Amino acid sequence: MKQRDLVKKLEDGGFVFERHGGDHDIYVRGTERETVPRHKEIDERLAKAILRRRGLL
Repeated sequence: MKQRDLVKKLEDGGFVFERHGGDHDIYVRGTERETVPRHKEIDERLAKAILRRRGLL
């Protein structure tokens, strides 16, 4: 999955960009925090796990 597609799904789910980390971008929704690897392509299993963990899948 492309990183921008994953970020779009997170933002549609209420997450907002907080800051850049070392190799990740950090998105928050209230007290929830999700890190997204800063790669053009993100492994499909990892992307689905992130979305599933946040109830967006």
